[in-house]
Formats: sequence, structure tokens, C-alpha cells
Amino acid sequence: MPVSPAAVKELREMTGAGILDCKSALDEAGGDFDKAKDILRKKGVALAAKRAERTTAEGLVQTYVHHDGRLGALVEINCETDFVARTDDFSKLAQNIALQVAATNPTYVASEDIPKDTDGDAKELCLLLQPFVRDESMTVADMVKETIRKTGENIRIRRFARFELGR
Repeated sequence: MPVSPAAVKELREMTGAGILDCKSALDEAGGDFDKAKDILRKKGVALAAKRAERTTAEGLVQTYVHHDGRLGALVEINCETDFVARTDDFSKLAQNIALQVAATNPTYVASEDIPKDTDGDAKELCLLLQPFVRDESMTVADMVKETIRKTGENIRIRRFARFELGR
């Protein structure tokens, strides 16, 4: 049974994936939206792995300051081109990561950064392994991979800092 253009459009609006990717995912899933989203997610992870070695020299420095002004975070997130750095998807990712840093106070960006003799749970220490504070069904790494899939470019969280009054 052929997939309707309305179904392709709906999946595209839900996921941000390309039209042909949405059509092929719906064809493969037999019209099931949940299966199609899962197919697109897996395809995005594979694309992110391919792009992992690309140079990321552009990007944003994003801030988050808590409503009472006593807590804040600063993050540097890099991508391949300034075009992607100016997109809404990249900006939203940067805002969410700054919020995550402020909320969870991670110590390291990636698990590879954790020294071998460090005590503590890697999921608490490492930003990329943490569940996202607004949707605990996905990790910060999942959010980054999803944005890589949408933008088509490698994205890297370079560094962050968290500030709290009295500490």
C-alpha cells in the first residue's frame, strides 16, 4: 500500500527528517508512525557516527541563568559551518545543554574525559551520559545525535562552566 503525501508530511513535521527519508521509513514500517520514527532515529545514529571525525570549528557560546540570578551555566557547542550554527535546531540544542549543565552540575563532557581513578557514577559525572532533565527517556548524547541527523553536520560539545553564588 503506497504511503500518502499527508503521512509523509506529518512524519516530516514530527521528526524534521527529509521528505525521501520519511517516505522510505514509512514504506519500510508499513505506515506505522512509531516504527518509522524508530527507523529514522537509527538512521540518524548511523549518520552521526559517520560524521564524528569531521572538524567542528563554528558554533555558539550559550548561557543559561536561573530565574533568581543565583545559578548560571556557559557552554560552547561546535558544528561544521556557521550556517548550521544559526539554525533554530542548533540554537535549541545549545539552550537545552546550558540548562542541563545548570541543573545537573556535570564534571566532564564525555566518558573518555573521566580519569581512571575517579570515584562516582559516570552517568552523574559525564554530561553526554546524563538523562535530559526535560525528557528522561533520552540522554544528552541522544539529543546531540538527533540534531546531527536534522542538520547533517557533526556537532560537538566542547566545554562548559557552571556558576553558583556562594560556591
